Amino acid sequence: MSDFYNGPEEYRPIGMWGYFGYNILFAIPIVGLILTIVFAVSARNVNLKNYARAQFCWLIVYAIIMGIILASVGSMAGLAALFG
Repeated sequence: MSDFYNGPEEYRPIGMWGYFGYNILFAIPIVGLILTIVFAVSARNVNLKNYARAQFCWLIVYAIIMGIILASVGSMAGLAALFG
């Protein structure tokens, strides 16, 4: 599908297998985080840059949710030790 694109190179669509590959790449624990940040800041393709930014936003949401869960579990353990 992207073989028929005639516009500027920076707006070239990413194919389905491209998104699939980037999902796998971004899922690698440390390397994926680094590459997500690099692509979100300096990718030449606008579609890849926006996709990496969306992935980075999801990472932030997951981190906030995990922080809330860990804080609530820790406070419950503290209360159990205090009143237990």
